[in-house]
Amino acid sequence: MQAYGYNAPMPIRLLSSDVSSQIAAGEVVERPASVVKELTENALDAGAKNISISIADAGRTLIEVADDGSGIPADELELAAARHATSKLVQSEDLFHISTLGFRGEALASIGSVSNMTITSRVQSAKEGARLKVDGGISGKVEKVGAPVGTVLRVENLFYNVPARLKFLKTDVTERRAIDSLVTRYALAYPNVRFKVMDGKQVTLQTAGDGDRRSILAALYGVDVAKQMLEVIDMDEGLSVTGFISPTSLTRSNRKEITFFVNGRWVQEFSLTTALLQAYHTLLMVGRYPLTTLFLDIAPEDVDVNVHPTKAEVRFKNQDRIFSFVQRSARKALLAYTPVQSVSPQLWGARSVPTERREVGIDWSIGHDDVERETLNVESEASASQPVIQSPNAQPATFNAVPLLRLIGQIGSTYIVAEGPDGLYLIDQHAAHERVLFEKLMAQHDKKIIPSQSLLTPEIVTLPPQSAKALMPQLPFLNHFGFEVEEFGTNTFQVRAMPALFAGGDPSSALRALVEDFEEDESPLQTEVEAKLAARVCKRLAVKGGQTLTSEEQRALLNDLEACASPRTCPHGRPTMIHLSVDNLERQFGRRGPR
Repeated sequence: MQAYGYNAPMPIRLLSSDVSSQIAAGEVVERPASVVKELTENALDAGAKNISISIADAGRTLIEVADDGSGIPADELELAAARHATSKLVQSEDLFHISTLGFRGEALASIGSVSNMTITSRVQSAKEGARLKVDGGISGKVEKVGAPVGTVLRVENLFYNVPARLKFLKTDVTERRAIDSLVTRYALAYPNVRFKVMDGKQVTLQTAGDGDRRSILAALYGVDVAKQMLEVIDMDEGLSVTGFISPTSLTRSNRKEITFFVNGRWVQEFSLTTALLQAYHTLLMVGRYPLTTLFLDIAPEDVDVNVHPTKAEVRFKNQDRIFSFVQRSARKALLAYTPVQSVSPQLWGARSVPTERREVGIDWSIGHDDVERETLNVESEASASQPVIQSPNAQPATFNAVPLLRLIGQIGSTYIVAEGPDGLYLIDQHAAHERVLFEKLMAQHDKKIIPSQSLLTPEIVTLPPQSAKALMPQLPFLNHFGFEVEEFGTNTFQVRAMPALFAGGDPSSALRALVEDFEEDESPLQTEVEAKLAARVCKRLAVKGGQTLTSEEQRALLNDLEACASPRTCPHGRPTMIHLSVDNLERQFGRRGPR
Protein backbone atom coordinates (compact mmCIF):
# COMPACT_ATOMS: atom_id res chain seq x y z
CA MET A 1 0.00 0.00 0.00
CA GLN A 2 1.38 3.39 -1.03
CA ALA A 3 1.76 5.89 1.83
CA TYR A 4 -0.02 9.23 1.52
CA GLY A 5 2.16 11.79 -0.22
CA TYR A 6 4.80 9.22 -1.22
CA ASN A 7 5.48 9.28 -4.97
CA ALA A 8 8.89 7.80 -5.60
CA PRO A 9 12.09 6.98 -3.75
CA MET A 10 14.40 9.96 -3.34
CA PRO A 11 18.15 9.79 -2.74
CA ILE A 12 19.50 10.81 0.64
CA ARG A 13 21.38 14.09 0.44
CA LEU A 14 22.79 16.81 2.62
CA LEU A 15 20.60 19.87 2.99
CA SER A 16 21.98 23.09 1.62
CA SER A 17 23.23 25.58 4.18
CA ASP A 18 20.38 28.04 3.57
CA VAL A 19 17.70 25.36 4.03
CA SER A 20 19.30 24.00 7.20
CA SER A 21 19.66 27.56 8.52
CA GLN A 22 15.98 28.29 7.98
CA ILE A 23 15.00 25.01 9.65
CA ALA A 24 17.14 25.90 12.66
CA ALA A 25 15.73 29.42 12.66
CA GLY A 26 12.23 27.98 12.90
CA GLU A 27 13.15 26.48 16.28
CA VAL A 28 14.71 29.65 17.70
CA VAL A 29 12.81 32.48 15.96
CA GLU A 30 9.09 31.81 16.18
CA ARG A 31 7.89 35.43 16.22
CA PRO A 32 9.25 38.98 16.74
CA ALA A 33 9.23 38.48 20.52
CA SER A 34 11.70 35.59 20.03
CA VAL A 35 14.15 37.99 18.38
CA VAL A 36 13.77 40.51 21.21
CA LYS A 37 14.35 37.74 23.76
CA GLU A 38 17.56 36.46 22.17
CA LEU A 39 19.04 39.92 21.64
CA THR A 40 18.09 41.11 25.13
CA GLU A 41 19.71 38.04 26.70
CA ASN A 42 22.87 38.65 24.67
CA ALA A 43 22.95 42.25 25.94
CA LEU A 44 22.55 41.09 29.54
CA ASP A 45 25.30 38.51 29.11
CA ALA A 46 27.53 41.32 27.83
CA GLY A 47 27.07 43.18 31.11
CA ALA A 48 24.91 45.98 29.71
CA LYS A 49 23.53 48.58 32.14
CA ASN A 50 21.35 50.30 29.52
CA ILE A 51 19.25 48.44 26.96
CA SER A 52 17.13 50.31 24.43
CA ILE A 53 14.65 48.40 22.27
CA SER A 54 12.89 49.93 19.25
CA ILE A 55 10.24 48.23 17.14
CA ALA A 56 8.10 49.13 14.15
CA ASP A 57 5.04 47.32 12.80
CA ALA A 58 5.01 44.98 15.80
CA GLY A 59 8.57 43.88 14.93
CA ARG A 60 7.81 42.82 11.38
CA THR A 61 9.76 45.61 9.70
CA LEU A 62 12.15 46.64 12.48
CA ILE A 63 13.59 45.39 15.75
CA GLU A 64 16.62 47.24 17.11
CA VAL A 65 18.33 46.42 20.39
CA ALA A 66 21.12 48.75 21.53
CA ASP A 67 23.24 48.16 24.65
CA ASP A 68 26.31 49.53 26.38
CA GLY A 69 27.81 46.13 27.14
CA SER A 70 31.31 44.84 26.45
CA GLY A 71 30.82 44.72 22.67
CA ILE A 72 32.24 42.38 20.03
CA PRO A 73 35.81 42.78 18.67
CA ALA A 74 35.94 43.64 14.98
CA ASP A 75 37.90 40.47 14.09
CA GLU A 76 35.22 38.31 15.76
CA LEU A 77 32.19 40.05 14.29
CA GLU A 78 31.80 37.74 11.28
CA LEU A 79 32.29 34.69 13.48
CA ALA A 80 29.60 35.93 15.87
CA ALA A 81 27.03 35.65 13.06
CA ALA A 82 28.09 32.08 12.21
CA ARG A 83 26.17 29.06 13.47
CA HIS A 84 27.41 27.32 16.65
CA ALA A 85 29.85 30.12 17.43
CA THR A 86 29.82 31.21 21.07
CA SER A 87 32.11 32.57 23.76
CA LYS A 88 30.12 31.02 26.60
CA LEU A 89 31.26 27.39 26.61
CA VAL A 90 34.10 25.30 25.22
CA GLN A 91 33.51 21.62 26.01
CA SER A 92 30.50 19.40 26.66
CA GLU A 93 31.08 19.43 30.43
CA ASP A 94 30.37 23.17 30.40
CA LEU A 95 26.73 22.41 29.56
CA PHE A 96 26.22 21.35 33.17
CA HIS A 97 27.66 24.54 34.67
CA ILE A 98 25.95 27.21 32.56
CA SER A 99 25.73 30.59 34.25
CA THR A 100 24.93 32.70 31.18
CA LEU A 101 21.61 33.19 29.42
CA GLY A 102 22.89 32.22 25.98
CA PHE A 103 25.18 29.34 25.15
CA ARG A 104 24.02 27.57 21.96
CA GLY A 105 25.61 29.96 19.46
CA GLU A 106 22.51 29.83 17.24
CA ALA A 107 20.64 33.06 17.89
CA LEU A 108 22.42 35.53 15.58
CA ALA A 109 22.83 32.96 12.80
CA SER A 110 19.14 32.03 12.99
CA ILE A 111 17.96 35.65 13.04
CA GLY A 112 20.29 36.60 10.17
CA SER A 113 19.00 33.75 8.00
CA VAL A 114 15.42 35.07 8.00
CA SER A 115 15.97 38.85 7.96
CA ASN A 116 18.20 41.74 6.95
CA MET A 117 20.45 41.98 10.01
CA THR A 118 23.05 44.63 10.81
CA ILE A 119 25.51 44.31 13.71
CA THR A 120 27.40 47.42 14.84
CA SER A 121 29.74 47.00 17.79
CA ARG A 122 32.77 48.40 19.56
CA VAL A 123 34.83 47.17 22.49
CA GLN A 124 36.37 49.49 25.10
CA SER A 125 39.93 48.98 23.87
CA ALA A 126 39.14 49.89 20.24
CA LYS A 127 39.17 53.45 18.91
CA GLU A 128 36.45 52.71 16.36
CA GLY A 129 33.66 50.23 15.88
CA ALA A 130 32.86 47.67 13.20
CA ARG A 131 29.73 46.86 11.22
CA LEU A 132 28.55 43.67 9.54
CA LYS A 133 25.45 43.15 7.38
CA VAL A 134 23.82 39.73 7.00
CA ASP A 135 21.04 39.35 4.42
CA GLY A 136 19.16 36.06 4.41
CA GLY A 137 22.11 34.23 5.95
CA ILE A 138 24.71 35.72 3.59
CA SER A 139 27.33 37.84 5.35
CA GLY A 140 28.92 40.91 3.82
CA LYS A 141 32.26 42.45 4.66
CA VAL A 142 33.16 43.94 8.01
CA GLU A 143 33.35 47.74 7.80
CA LYS A 144 34.95 50.20 10.21
CA VAL A 145 32.54 52.80 11.58
CA GLY A 146 32.31 55.26 14.42
CA ALA A 147 30.30 53.79 17.28
CA PRO A 148 29.98 54.01 21.09
CA VAL A 149 31.10 51.12 23.28
CA GLY A 150 28.51 48.35 23.12
CA THR A 151 26.41 46.72 20.42
CA VAL A 152 23.53 47.82 18.22
CA LEU A 153 21.76 44.96 16.50
CA ARG A 154 19.22 45.97 13.87
CA VAL A 155 16.83 43.39 12.40
CA GLU A 156 14.74 44.50 9.41
CA ASN A 157 12.10 42.73 7.31
CA LEU A 158 11.75 39.68 9.53
CA PHE A 159 10.78 36.53 7.56
CA TYR A 160 11.03 38.41 4.24
CA ASN A 161 12.51 35.29 2.62
CA VAL A 162 10.12 32.90 4.39
CA PRO A 163 6.69 34.41 3.57
CA ALA A 164 4.89 31.33 4.87
CA ARG A 165 6.10 32.20 8.37
CA LEU A 166 4.59 35.68 8.11
CA LYS A 167 1.15 34.15 7.64
CA PHE A 168 1.39 32.44 11.00
CA LEU A 169 2.06 35.65 12.92
CA LYS A 170 -0.89 37.02 14.87
CA THR A 171 -2.30 40.53 14.85
CA ASP A 172 -0.05 43.50 15.53
CA VAL A 173 -1.73 44.01 18.91
CA THR A 174 -0.96 40.43 19.94
CA GLU A 175 2.65 40.52 18.70
CA ARG A 176 3.30 43.85 20.46
CA ARG A 177 1.77 42.44 23.62
CA ALA A 178 4.15 39.48 23.49
CA ILE A 179 7.15 41.81 23.18
CA ASP A 180 5.99 44.08 26.01
CA SER A 181 5.27 41.12 28.26
CA LEU A 182 8.74 39.72 27.64
CA VAL A 183 10.62 42.96 28.29
CA THR A 184 8.64 43.81 31.44
CA ARG A 185 9.59 40.46 32.90
CA TYR A 186 13.28 41.01 32.21
CA ALA A 187 13.01 44.52 33.62
CA LEU A 188 11.79 42.99 36.89
CA ALA A 189 14.50 40.32 36.84
CA TYR A 190 17.27 42.84 36.24
CA PRO A 191 16.28 45.96 38.21
CA ASN A 192 19.84 47.37 38.02
CA VAL A 193 19.58 47.58 34.23
CA ARG A 194 17.82 50.55 32.65
CA PHE A 195 15.32 49.36 30.01
CA LYS A 196 13.64 51.54 27.42
CA VAL A 197 11.13 50.31 24.83
CA MET A 198 10.07 52.46 21.86
CA ASP A 199 7.13 51.53 19.63
CA GLY A 200 7.64 53.94 16.76
CA LYS A 201 8.06 57.30 18.50
CA GLN A 202 6.12 56.28 21.61
CA VAL A 203 7.90 55.17 24.77
CA THR A 204 5.95 52.20 26.14
CA LEU A 205 8.31 51.20 28.96
CA GLN A 206 11.13 52.95 30.79
CA THR A 207 12.78 51.85 34.03
CA ALA A 208 15.22 53.72 36.23
CA GLY A 209 17.75 50.91 36.70
CA ASP A 210 18.11 51.83 40.38
CA GLY A 211 17.65 48.27 41.67
CA ASP A 212 14.19 48.91 43.18
CA ARG A 213 11.88 46.17 41.94
CA ARG A 214 8.85 47.61 43.67
CA SER A 215 9.21 50.86 41.72
CA ILE A 216 9.20 48.78 38.53
CA LEU A 217 6.03 47.06 39.71
CA ALA A 218 4.51 50.51 40.22
CA ALA A 219 5.43 51.50 36.67
CA LEU A 220 3.89 48.32 35.30
CA TYR A 221 0.76 47.85 37.40
CA GLY A 222 0.26 51.15 39.19
CA VAL A 223 1.18 52.33 42.66
CA ASP A 224 -1.84 50.73 44.37
CA VAL A 225 -0.99 47.25 43.08
CA ALA A 226 2.73 47.66 43.86
CA LYS A 227 1.94 48.59 47.46
CA GLN A 228 -0.15 45.46 47.94
CA MET A 229 2.42 42.98 46.62
CA LEU A 230 4.00 40.76 49.27
CA GLU A 231 7.77 40.36 49.29
CA VAL A 232 9.23 36.83 49.34
CA ILE A 233 12.77 36.24 50.66
CA ASP A 234 13.87 32.73 51.64
CA MET A 235 17.00 30.55 51.63
CA ASP A 236 17.69 26.88 52.21
CA GLU A 237 21.06 25.13 51.67
CA GLY A 238 22.07 26.37 48.24
CA LEU A 239 18.59 27.53 47.26
CA SER A 240 17.24 31.04 47.44
CA VAL A 241 14.07 32.69 46.22
CA THR A 242 13.19 36.38 46.10
CA GLY A 243 10.42 38.36 44.49
CA PHE A 244 6.80 39.30 44.98
CA ILE A 245 3.45 37.54 45.19
CA SER A 246 0.02 39.10 45.51
CA PRO A 247 -2.26 38.85 48.54
CA THR A 248 -5.43 36.79 48.23
CA SER A 249 -7.44 39.95 47.61
CA LEU A 250 -5.48 40.73 44.41
CA THR A 251 -5.96 38.14 41.69
CA ARG A 252 -6.38 37.68 37.94
CA SER A 253 -8.61 35.41 35.89
CA ASN A 254 -5.67 33.64 34.17
CA ARG A 255 -2.08 32.52 34.82
CA LYS A 256 -0.43 35.05 32.51
CA GLU A 257 0.89 37.11 35.41
CA ILE A 258 2.71 34.16 37.04
CA THR A 259 6.40 34.57 36.22
CA PHE A 260 9.43 32.52 37.28
CA PHE A 261 13.12 33.18 36.67
CA VAL A 262 15.70 30.49 37.35
CA ASN A 263 19.27 31.81 37.62
CA GLY A 264 18.20 34.96 35.77
CA ARG A 265 16.49 33.05 32.96
CA TRP A 266 12.73 33.38 32.32
CA VAL A 267 11.30 29.86 32.29
CA GLN A 268 7.85 28.39 31.82
CA GLU A 269 8.05 25.40 34.13
CA PHE A 270 4.78 23.71 35.04
CA SER A 271 6.08 22.28 38.32
CA LEU A 272 6.97 25.75 39.64
CA THR A 273 3.53 27.13 38.81
CA THR A 274 1.91 24.13 40.48
CA ALA A 275 4.01 24.65 43.62
CA LEU A 276 2.96 28.29 43.79
CA LEU A 277 -0.74 27.49 43.39
CA GLN A 278 -0.42 24.86 46.12
CA ALA A 279 0.75 27.64 48.44
CA TYR A 280 -2.56 29.41 47.77
CA HIS A 281 -4.61 26.25 48.27
CA THR A 282 -7.95 27.01 49.99
CA LEU A 283 -7.14 30.74 49.95
CA LEU A 284 -8.32 31.63 46.43
CA MET A 285 -11.63 31.23 44.70
CA VAL A 286 -11.87 28.79 41.80
CA GLY A 287 -10.60 30.32 38.55
CA ARG A 288 -8.57 33.08 40.23
CA TYR A 289 -4.76 33.27 40.09
CA PRO A 290 -2.17 35.44 41.85
CA LEU A 291 0.20 37.98 40.36
CA THR A 292 3.67 36.53 40.86
CA THR A 293 7.26 37.37 39.99
CA LEU A 294 9.71 35.02 41.70
CA PHE A 295 13.45 34.62 41.14
CA LEU A 296 14.95 31.26 42.03
CA ASP A 297 18.70 30.90 42.39
CA ILE A 298 20.14 27.39 42.33
CA ALA A 299 23.56 25.86 41.71
CA PRO A 300 24.06 25.64 37.89
CA GLU A 301 24.91 21.95 38.11
CA ASP A 302 21.51 21.24 39.69
CA VAL A 303 19.49 22.53 36.74
CA ASP A 304 19.57 21.48 33.09
CA VAL A 305 18.81 24.39 30.73
CA ASN A 306 19.74 22.49 27.57
CA VAL A 307 16.24 21.08 27.09
CA HIS A 308 14.60 23.23 24.43
CA PRO A 309 15.98 25.47 21.63
CA THR A 310 14.28 28.54 23.12
CA LYS A 311 15.72 27.72 26.57
CA ALA A 312 12.27 28.33 28.08
CA GLU A 313 12.12 24.92 29.76
CA VAL A 314 14.43 23.52 32.42
CA ARG A 315 14.83 20.27 34.35
CA PHE A 316 15.81 20.11 38.01
CA LYS A 317 18.12 17.51 39.50
CA ASN A 318 15.93 17.33 42.61
CA GLN A 319 12.51 18.49 41.50
CA ASP A 320 10.68 17.45 44.68
CA ARG A 321 12.98 19.60 46.80
CA ILE A 322 12.50 22.61 44.51
CA PHE A 323 8.73 22.11 44.53
CA SER A 324 8.60 21.95 48.31
CA PHE A 325 10.90 24.96 48.71
CA VAL A 326 8.85 27.22 46.42
CA GLN A 327 5.56 26.14 47.98
CA ARG A 328 6.85 26.62 51.53
CA SER A 329 8.41 30.02 50.80
CA ALA A 330 5.27 31.42 49.15
CA ARG A 331 3.00 30.06 51.87
CA LYS A 332 5.24 31.52 54.57
CA ALA A 333 4.97 34.98 52.98
CA LEU A 334 1.20 34.67 52.66
CA LEU A 335 0.76 33.73 56.31
CA ALA A 336 3.17 36.40 57.47
CA TYR A 337 1.34 39.23 55.74
CA THR A 338 -2.22 37.91 55.69
CA PRO A 339 -2.85 35.49 58.59
CA VAL A 340 -5.49 32.85 58.02
CA GLN A 341 -8.87 34.09 59.21
CA SER A 342 -11.29 32.10 61.33
CA VAL A 343 -14.74 31.32 59.99
CA SER A 344 -16.74 34.51 59.85
CA PRO A 345 -19.81 34.51 62.13
CA GLN A 346 -21.69 36.45 59.47
CA LEU A 347 -22.18 33.17 57.61
CA TRP A 348 -24.41 32.03 60.46
CA GLY A 349 -26.43 35.20 60.84
CA ALA A 350 -24.50 36.46 63.87
CA ARG A 351 -23.40 39.66 62.20
CA SER A 352 -24.96 42.75 63.72
CA VAL A 353 -27.14 44.92 61.54
CA PRO A 354 -25.30 48.01 60.26
CA THR A 355 -26.27 51.11 62.15
CA GLU A 356 -25.80 53.53 59.28
CA ARG A 357 -28.61 54.11 56.86
CA ARG A 358 -28.21 52.32 53.51
CA GLU A 359 -30.03 53.21 50.35
CA VAL A 360 -32.43 50.68 48.91
CA GLY A 361 -30.76 48.96 45.98
CA ILE A 362 -27.41 47.28 45.44
CA ASP A 363 -24.27 48.19 47.37
CA TRP A 364 -21.70 48.88 44.67
CA SER A 365 -18.62 48.71 46.90
CA ILE A 366 -17.36 45.63 45.10
CA GLY A 367 -13.78 44.52 45.33
CA HIS A 368 -13.17 46.07 48.77
CA ASP A 369 -14.44 43.31 51.06
CA ASP A 370 -12.30 41.65 53.72
CA VAL A 371 -9.85 39.00 52.59
CA GLU A 372 -11.69 36.38 54.62
CA ARG A 373 -14.86 36.96 52.64
CA GLU A 374 -13.09 36.23 49.37
CA THR A 375 -11.37 33.15 50.74
CA LEU A 376 -14.48 31.60 52.29
CA ASN A 377 -16.90 32.26 49.42
CA VAL A 378 -18.57 29.71 47.29
CA GLU A 379 -17.29 30.52 43.81
CA SER A 380 -20.15 32.07 41.92
CA GLU A 381 -18.42 33.13 38.73
CA ALA A 382 -17.91 29.79 37.00
CA SER A 383 -17.75 30.19 33.26
CA ALA A 384 -20.69 29.27 31.12
CA SER A 385 -18.78 26.29 29.77
CA GLN A 386 -18.56 24.66 33.21
CA PRO A 387 -21.37 22.36 34.37
CA VAL A 388 -23.74 23.67 37.02
CA ILE A 389 -23.93 21.15 39.86
CA GLN A 390 -27.34 20.82 41.41
CA SER A 391 -28.91 18.79 44.16
CA PRO A 392 -30.34 15.47 42.88
CA ASN A 393 -33.81 16.75 43.71
CA ALA A 394 -33.30 20.30 42.53
CA GLN A 395 -35.26 20.83 39.36
CA PRO A 396 -33.94 23.45 36.95
CA ALA A 397 -36.46 26.08 35.98
CA THR A 398 -38.23 25.19 32.75
CA PHE A 399 -40.35 28.27 32.07
CA ASN A 400 -39.13 31.70 31.12
CA ALA A 401 -41.07 33.84 33.57
CA VAL A 402 -40.81 33.55 37.33
CA PRO A 403 -43.70 33.94 39.77
CA LEU A 404 -43.86 36.59 42.44
CA LEU A 405 -41.36 35.61 45.12
CA ARG A 406 -41.34 36.22 48.85
CA LEU A 407 -37.90 36.90 50.28
CA ILE A 408 -36.67 34.57 53.01
CA GLY A 409 -33.00 35.54 53.32
CA GLN A 410 -29.40 35.09 52.17
CA ILE A 411 -27.13 32.05 52.48
CA GLY A 412 -23.34 32.30 52.60
CA SER A 413 -23.50 35.89 51.31
CA THR A 414 -23.93 34.34 47.86
CA TYR A 415 -27.44 32.90 47.40
CA ILE A 416 -30.85 34.44 48.03
CA VAL A 417 -33.60 32.14 49.30
CA ALA A 418 -37.15 32.97 48.25
CA GLU A 419 -40.55 31.28 48.38
CA GLY A 420 -42.88 31.07 45.41
CA PRO A 421 -46.38 29.60 45.06
CA ASP A 422 -44.85 26.38 43.70
CA GLY A 423 -41.93 25.86 46.08
CA LEU A 424 -38.53 27.15 47.07
CA TYR A 425 -36.16 29.17 44.86
CA LEU A 426 -32.38 29.48 45.35
CA ILE A 427 -31.09 32.49 43.43
CA ASP A 428 -27.42 33.16 42.63
CA GLN A 429 -27.15 36.87 43.39
CA HIS A 430 -24.28 37.47 40.98
CA ALA A 431 -25.93 35.76 38.00
CA ALA A 432 -29.27 37.39 38.80
CA HIS A 433 -27.79 40.88 39.03
CA GLU A 434 -25.89 40.23 35.80
CA ARG A 435 -29.18 39.54 34.03
CA VAL A 436 -30.86 42.62 35.52
CA LEU A 437 -28.02 44.95 34.51
CA PHE A 438 -27.78 43.43 31.03
CA GLU A 439 -31.44 43.95 30.20
CA LYS A 440 -31.42 47.50 31.55
CA LEU A 441 -28.26 48.38 29.61
CA MET A 442 -29.54 46.86 26.36
CA ALA A 443 -32.86 48.67 26.78
CA GLN A 444 -30.98 51.96 27.04
CA HIS A 445 -28.86 50.98 24.04
CA ASP A 446 -31.94 50.26 21.93
CA LYS A 447 -33.19 53.77 22.71
CA LYS A 448 -29.81 55.13 21.53
CA ILE A 449 -29.33 56.83 24.90
CA ILE A 450 -27.01 55.45 27.60
CA PRO A 451 -26.83 58.03 30.38
CA SER A 452 -23.40 58.66 31.88
CA GLN A 453 -22.52 59.97 35.30
CA SER A 454 -19.35 61.99 35.70
CA LEU A 455 -17.08 61.04 38.57
CA LEU A 456 -16.42 63.71 41.16
CA THR A 457 -12.73 62.76 41.02
CA PRO A 458 -11.50 61.09 37.81
CA GLU A 459 -9.98 57.67 38.44
CA ILE A 460 -6.40 57.19 37.23
CA VAL A 461 -5.59 53.62 36.15
CA THR A 462 -2.09 52.40 35.24
CA LEU A 463 -1.89 49.18 33.22
CA PRO A 464 1.00 46.97 32.06
CA PRO A 465 2.20 47.98 28.56
CA GLN A 466 0.60 44.94 26.90
CA SER A 467 -2.75 45.64 28.60
CA ALA A 468 -2.65 49.31 27.67
CA LYS A 469 -2.17 48.40 24.03
CA ALA A 470 -5.09 45.97 24.20
CA LEU A 471 -7.32 48.69 25.61
CA MET A 472 -6.48 51.51 23.21
CA PRO A 473 -8.47 50.23 20.18
CA GLN A 474 -11.48 49.52 22.43
CA LEU A 475 -11.89 53.05 23.86
CA PRO A 476 -14.48 54.20 21.27
CA PHE A 477 -16.66 51.18 22.04
CA LEU A 478 -16.43 51.68 25.79
CA ASN A 479 -17.33 55.33 25.34
CA HIS A 480 -20.32 54.25 23.25
CA PHE A 481 -21.64 52.35 26.26
CA GLY A 482 -21.42 55.27 28.63
CA PHE A 483 -17.83 55.08 29.83
CA GLU A 484 -15.60 58.10 29.37
CA VAL A 485 -12.05 56.81 29.29
CA GLU A 486 -9.12 58.69 27.81
CA GLU A 487 -5.37 58.26 27.58
CA PHE A 488 -3.52 60.01 30.41
CA GLY A 489 0.16 59.38 29.85
CA THR A 490 2.26 56.29 29.16
CA ASN A 491 0.17 53.16 29.86
CA THR A 492 -2.14 55.29 32.01
CA PHE A 493 -5.82 56.06 31.52
CA GLN A 494 -8.29 58.41 33.15
CA VAL A 495 -11.87 57.29 33.79
CA ARG A 496 -13.99 60.44 33.86
CA ALA A 497 -17.47 58.93 33.72
CA MET A 498 -19.34 55.64 33.95
CA PRO A 499 -22.80 54.54 32.79
CA ALA A 500 -25.37 55.95 35.22
CA LEU A 501 -26.65 52.39 35.62
CA PHE A 502 -23.38 51.49 37.35
CA ALA A 503 -23.08 54.63 39.46
CA GLY A 504 -21.14 53.85 42.61
CA GLY A 505 -19.11 51.04 41.06
CA ASP A 506 -15.33 50.90 41.22
CA PRO A 507 -14.11 52.33 37.88
CA SER A 508 -10.56 51.03 38.32
CA SER A 509 -11.67 47.44 38.99
CA ALA A 510 -14.15 47.57 36.12
CA LEU A 511 -11.55 48.79 33.62
CA ARG A 512 -8.94 46.24 34.71
CA ALA A 513 -11.50 43.43 34.53
CA LEU A 514 -12.57 44.42 31.03
CA VAL A 515 -8.94 44.48 29.88
CA GLU A 516 -8.52 40.95 31.24
CA ASP A 517 -11.41 39.86 29.02
CA PHE A 518 -9.90 41.58 25.96
CA GLU A 519 -6.59 39.80 26.57
CA GLU A 520 -8.13 36.38 27.14
CA ASP A 521 -10.02 36.04 23.86
CA GLU A 522 -7.90 38.50 21.83
CA SER A 523 -10.91 39.33 19.64
CA PRO A 524 -11.44 43.02 18.95
CA LEU A 525 -14.81 44.43 19.82
CA GLN A 526 -15.28 45.52 16.23
CA THR A 527 -15.99 41.90 15.35
CA GLU A 528 -18.45 41.33 18.19
CA VAL A 529 -22.11 42.10 18.52
CA GLU A 530 -22.78 44.92 20.94
CA ALA A 531 -24.68 42.57 23.24
CA LYS A 532 -21.45 40.68 23.91
CA LEU A 533 -19.73 43.83 25.14
CA ALA A 534 -22.77 44.64 27.30
CA ALA A 535 -22.62 41.14 28.78
CA ARG A 536 -18.92 41.61 29.57
CA VAL A 537 -19.50 44.91 31.31
CA CYS A 538 -22.41 43.56 33.35
CA LYS A 539 -20.50 40.45 34.39
CA ARG A 540 -17.71 42.53 35.84
CA LEU A 541 -19.90 45.11 37.56
CA ALA A 542 -22.58 42.84 39.03
CA VAL A 543 -22.47 42.16 42.76
CA LYS A 544 -20.19 39.27 43.63
CA GLY A 545 -20.71 36.11 45.57
CA GLY A 546 -19.71 36.78 49.16
CA GLN A 547 -21.10 40.31 49.22
CA THR A 548 -23.60 40.71 52.06
CA LEU A 549 -26.83 42.44 50.99
CA THR A 550 -29.40 44.04 53.24
CA SER A 551 -32.99 42.80 53.17
CA GLU A 552 -33.96 45.86 51.12
CA GLU A 553 -31.21 45.13 48.59
CA GLN A 554 -32.19 41.47 48.34
CA ARG A 555 -35.85 42.40 47.83
CA ALA A 556 -34.96 45.00 45.19
CA LEU A 557 -32.90 42.40 43.30
CA LEU A 558 -35.83 39.94 43.34
CA ASN A 559 -38.22 42.59 42.06
CA ASP A 560 -35.85 43.53 39.23
CA LEU A 561 -35.34 39.89 38.31
CA GLU A 562 -39.09 39.24 38.15
CA ALA A 563 -39.38 42.11 35.66
CA CYS A 564 -36.72 40.68 33.30
CA ALA A 565 -37.67 39.17 29.95
CA SER A 566 -35.29 36.20 30.49
CA PRO A 567 -34.85 35.89 34.23
CA ARG A 568 -33.86 32.22 34.30
CA THR A 569 -30.29 32.63 32.98
CA CYS A 570 -27.51 35.21 33.05
CA PRO A 571 -26.40 36.71 29.68
CA HIS A 572 -23.75 33.97 29.38
CA GLY A 573 -26.31 31.16 29.74
CA ARG A 574 -25.66 30.13 33.34
CA PRO A 575 -28.77 29.54 35.50
CA THR A 576 -29.72 32.34 37.85
CA MET A 577 -31.82 30.04 40.03
CA ILE A 578 -32.79 26.48 40.86
CA HIS A 579 -36.25 25.43 41.93
CA LEU A 580 -37.20 22.97 44.67
CA SER A 581 -40.89 22.18 44.19
CA VAL A 582 -43.25 21.55 47.08
CA ASP A 583 -43.79 18.05 45.74
CA ASN A 584 -40.07 17.28 45.92
CA LEU A 585 -39.81 18.72 49.41
CA GLU A 586 -42.71 16.55 50.60
CA ARG A 587 -41.10 13.47 49.10
CA GLN A 588 -37.80 14.33 50.80
CA PHE A 589 -39.56 14.53 54.17
CA GLY A 590 -41.49 11.29 53.57
CA ARG A 591 -44.88 12.91 53.26
CA ARG A 592 -45.66 11.29 49.90
CA GLY A 593 -44.11 7.88 50.24
CA PRO A 594 -40.77 6.73 48.79
CA ARG A 595 -39.02 8.75 46.16
